[in-house]
Amino acid sequence: MLNIGIILGSVREGRNAEAVTNWVHDFAVKRNDDVTYEIVDLADYQLPLMGAPIPEAQKQEAQSAIKAWSEKMASFDGYIIVAPEYNHAIGGALKNALDYLKPEVADKAAGLVGYGSLGGARAHENLRLIFGELQVADVQTAVTFSLMTDFENFSVFKPAEYHADNANKMLDQVIAWSGALKQVRESVEAVTN
Repeated sequence: MLNIGIILGSVREGRNAEAVTNWVHDFAVKRNDDVTYEIVDLADYQLPLMGAPIPEAQKQEAQSAIKAWSEKMASFDGYIIVAPEYNHAIGGALKNALDYLKPEVADKAAGLVGYGSLGGARAHENLRLIFGELQVADVQTAVTFSLMTDFENFSVFKPAEYHADNANKMLDQVIAWSGALKQVRESVEAVTN
């Protein structure tokens, strides 16, 4: 059975990402795939800013947060990243969180769900570059929600029905690639042990 993490990639107060993430989770679960889906809220991990000095009194807490984030991300076979677009890119908290990872996510697959004025398309472009460096295979189909048409008053999430088609395609691709890459990782592990 595959274990897919749905990463809520915003920590802003009053964020729309919660509603989008819950929609993705509910949609995925209703498909009845032989897959476990788990929401991981980036706001639950108080990750320090990578490279910034950490006061001695906060070092243990910071190290615990980094370890918990690393272990959680390592536990998945693939990911669905829910990323709002901020200033033509992903938010700083998500970028910072991804910078703490490499072996935990390497040779795994990811699907992209975004929202913004252009459906989060530029955040997706940004993530694809980052995933290339992290050796994450991002799938082609993405789900893109518009702040103008899929949110009432830019805050109440009311997605159009046509998004279901892209969501199904994206999930099919994430499952296929996650399964294939899991076999690759298991083969490599068997050879190296």
